[in-house]
Amino acid sequence: MSWHPLPFNPETLDEGDCKGFELAGAPYFLVKKFGQLYAYHNRCPHQQINLEWKADTFLDVDKSLIQCASHGALFTIKDGRCVAGPCTGQQLQALTLRKQDQQWQACVESG
Repeated sequence: MSWHPLPFNPETLDEGDCKGFELAGAPYFLVKKFGQLYAYHNRCPHQQINLEWKADTFLDVDKSLIQCASHGALFTIKDGRCVAGPCTGQQLQALTLRKQDQQWQACVESG
C-alpha cells in the first residue's frame, strides 16, 4: 500500500458533487456528502465495470445513492454497500483518504 496525492483538491467540490480520477493506473471516484469525503474504486462488483455513464456522474437523480449506470445497482454513500441490484450485499472497495501538509492523499494498493 502506498500514498498518492489526489490530482485535485476535494475541498473545492460542493455538497453532493462527485469527481472521477485515476491513481496508480486505476479508476476511482470521490463523493462529497454529509459534509464528508467518500472515495471508492470505480468498479461495480457485479461485472467489474466502471459505474458512471457520463464523466463525474456517480449518483442517482436524488443524489442519495451511488448508482451503477449499466445495471442500476444502488450503493450507500457512507459505506459503499449495495442495497439494490444484481450485486445486493456486496460492497464497493473504499479508498482511504488523508490530508497531510495541506495535500489530500489516497492509499492505494501497489503493483
